[in-house]
Amino acid sequence: MAKAIRKQAQTAERVASTTADAIVANQMRSLARAFRSQADILKKKEKKKKK
Repeated sequence: MAKAIRKQAQTAERVASTTADAIVANQMRSLARAFRSQADILKKKEKKKKK
């Protein structure tokens, strides 16, 4: 699950770099950061369950 979310973050970053609209680019970068933080949280929860 975390891997899929990280892939979405990469896609959002790619869209942010290719878009001409600065507002949309900032929103996509923000979305990418949110995806990455969500993936980090999921990874920590998975590690915690294994212990």
